Amino acid sequence: MTPPSRRPRIQLRGAILIGAAVLVTAASIGFGMLRPHAPDPVALSASGVANAEAPAPLVLPEHPRILVFGDSWTYGSAATPPTDGYAYRLADLMDGTTMVDGVRGSGYLKPGIDGPAYGPRIDRLDPALHPDVIVIEGSINDRRLPATGYRAAVDSAWDRLADIYPDARIVVLGPAPQVLPVEQATARIDRDLQQLAAQRGWWYISPVQQHWITPQNYAGIIDTGAGRDHPSNDGHRYLADKVAAALKEMAAAPVTVAVEPAETVQPVAPGE
Repeated sequence: MTPPSRRPRIQLRGAILIGAAVLVTAASIGFGMLRPHAPDPVALSASGVANAEAPAPLVLPEHPRILVFGDSWTYGSAATPPTDGYAYRLADLMDGTTMVDGVRGSGYLKPGIDGPAYGPRIDRLDPALHPDVIVIEGSINDRRLPATGYRAAVDSAWDRLADIYPDARIVVLGPAPQVLPVEQATARIDRDLQQLAAQRGWWYISPVQQHWITPQNYAGIIDTGAGRDHPSNDGHRYLADKVAAALKEMAAAPVTVAVEPAETVQPVAPGE
């Protein structure tokens, strides 16, 4: 049973949300580490947040409603029980409610064990609910499929998600490595998603580029036994902390305010 002290955490598998979220203010922000291979300058903060077109700060209500959409990591695979997965833990960390739609094995191109690929799953989401923010996670599940058609599938899925929830802010959480070193296909997916998110001015979180999973912490985060290379309970707790920190950093992004230039006063020479 879920302890009564925890914030509401709703498990959804086929249908979720429409949002009446928050108006956002224009912002201009840049963080450390530029990626030279991106088509536009893309910066990453200490929490793994990336932005290329200065996304507006993530203005959220006091108790936000967060839809987390993704694959088996979002489902809570290897957590005991799955509802102790990172997506559910976000509720307490963000002092809000999480609504979770995770399908094992699912990707933008690849159908999953419990449901289809991302696009058809998004079409099934319930437009009657109201997320303030959507975190769309992953996925490494497309790494064994050809890259051809991948970007088109991502764009189509994101277009539909934005259509269903026009008032919700959308944050893209890139794939996290299940094995080390990071597979080349996983790195390619991470780059593709980052660039596509930048084109829309959406926030992007990159666990790959920020080295959330390293040789030093791998054994404590990934269950390589019965969990089949998914996060352990401690791993899900760690991921929840990382994602929450990134979301809070977006909310704390400074706002750039246009200021009228001060009137220039020319010096007056003596006697004039």
